[in-house]
Amino acid sequence: MALTVVLSNEKMEGRILKKMHERIIKNFMDIIIMAELRNGPLSGYDVISYIHNKFNLLVSSGTVYSLLYSLERNGLVEGVWDERKRIYKLTEKGEKTIETTLNANEKIKGFMSNLLKVQAAP
Repeated sequence: MALTVVLSNEKMEGRILKKMHERIIKNFMDIIIMAELRNGPLSGYDVISYIHNKFNLLVSSGTVYSLLYSLERNGLVEGVWDERKRIYKLTEKGEKTIETTLNANEKIKGFMSNLLKVQAAP
C-alpha cells in the first residue's frame, strides 16, 4: 500500500512538473526565440525544431508563426523571404531587448523564488 502511494505521488509530481515546464516554455517563448536568434536567422520551422529538440515540447506552427508575426509588428525581429521560406532575424531593437532581459537574470530568479516560496503558517 505504501509503495503504491509513493508511486502515485511520483506520477502526480511528474505530471505537475511537466505541465509547469510547458507553461513556462510557452509563456517565455518570445524570449526563447529572441535569445536563439542571437545565434543567427531562423525560419518558423527552425524555431519549432529548436524548441522541440531543446525542451522536448512540440509547439504548433500556429503558435510559433503568430508569435513571430507579433515580434515583427513590435519591431523586435525582421522577416525576409529566402526562396520559399521566411527567415527571421533580430533587429537592433530586438538585440537590445533580449540583452536587457537576459541581463536581468538574477532579478527574474529572485522574483520566481519569492513567488514560489511556501508561506509559513502562523
